[in-house]
Amino acid sequence: MSDTKNWGETVVGWFIVKEEDGNNPSASAGEADLTADELIAKYANQTPLGAEEEDSGTADSGEISAASPQTDNFVPSTYVTPPPVENGQVNFEAVYEAGGVDAEERERVQKAKSLLASLPETTDFATKKQIVEASLKAFGVPIEKIIEAGVAEIEALEFYIRSGKTDTEKLLKESTERIQQYELEIQNLRKIMEERVAEQNTVVATCNAKKLETQKILEFFGRETVAQVVKDSPKLHEPNEKVD
Repeated sequence: MSDTKNWGETVVGWFIVKEEDGNNPSASAGEADLTADELIAKYANQTPLGAEEEDSGTADSGEISAASPQTDNFVPSTYVTPPPVENGQVNFEAVYEAGGVDAEERERVQKAKSLLASLPETTDFATKKQIVEASLKAFGVPIEKIIEAGVAEIEALEFYIRSGKTDTEKLLKESTERIQQYELEIQNLRKIMEERVAEQNTVVATCNAKKLETQKILEFFGRETVAQVVKDSPKLHEPNEKVD
């Protein structure tokens, strides 16, 4: 099979396929092009991974899409949880190991990659294929074992991607719910504050009105008389005194 496009379509469950658009090569943006805010908006209120895809039977749209089996049908038989991502860096060896791809299998794939990479770019596909296959046979590495190991690596990576996506959607959903709770609490607190301020303003206005009523009788006796009574009284305070 020398037609690489047909080859890719034959094993579409394992390969990343670029969607072709004659008028616009990048007709839609993939998830890798989305900002953090856009991703949050996309997943925060989204159906958990798998449910929506099972209904539609299709992968997420985008310039680059991975047409792979569903997560629950794509779990490597020996898969264990790999170390978490740190600072955006993936420990690929740990991912492969968690996916059941041992060091010997990884070495086989790496040897095939190195052989292919060492060939000139101008070498045609058929010639590259003959050279690589002949070299691997000379090293005593069965082609079938390399293919098996390569597919196992991709399965491990695919499950790792999907597991991370599920965890991310869960985190975004839970975080969004918490934010909504906090926003509601903030709204309630603002309402309480506004009501308290309005209440206090009413108290001030009412009390000042009552003070004016009493002030009239005090002014009737004269300010000097009132001032002297206040000064002589043990329980009253002169205007310039500070009351704690």
